Amino acid sequence: MSDSTPVWLVVGLGNPGPSYAGHRHNVGYLVVDELAQRMGAPFRAHKSGRAEVVEGRLGAPGTPGPRVVLMKARCYMNESGGPVKQLAGFYKVPPERIVAIHDELDIPFDTMRTKLGGGDNGHNGLRSMRSSLGTGDFHRVRVGIGRPPGRQDVADFVLSNYSSTERKVLPFQVDKAADAVESLVTEGLERTQQRFNS
Repeated sequence: MSDSTPVWLVVGLGNPGPSYAGHRHNVGYLVVDELAQRMGAPFRAHKSGRAEVVEGRLGAPGTPGPRVVLMKARCYMNESGGPVKQLAGFYKVPPERIVAIHDELDIPFDTMRTKLGGGDNGHNGLRSMRSSLGTGDFHRVRVGIGRPPGRQDVADFVLSNYSSTERKVLPFQVDKAADAVESLVTEGLERTQQRFNS
């Protein structure tokens, strides 16, 4: 990225490898994959060796949208803060231009919320980011997965595949979350919350 336009770092939180690909905990990966398709570019290894990235612009076709780096860490969720900090430094991105996309237990499936700042609410990826960045003041796109039914363990629930019924709806939820990211970097938080915080 050669021009001086500010860069956004959009982080899809998840765990690497095919055995985790369909898990609820990996919805952040699904959303950045959708954004990469919209940008028409594949993920590639960053020279840091700790992440895969796509560099480009987001926004309406034919308009020079903001510069964006999409990122998937090449480590487990609870270690993702290190690579995020490394790339934020490399691209000179302050925390207020970082967007973390993650699963959220306290939001029903097929709904979402966007916000700036906050705690980690027990989410290992957010906890790692807050620790490594030294702040929680980054944007979040919180993709609802709901609470586990009955007495199912929370860890087992997030590290399991979506149900067959949910998988029919999931592409629409991922598409909507990708729309929210685009809105966030092009129109700002307030307008995005008005449109997407259902």
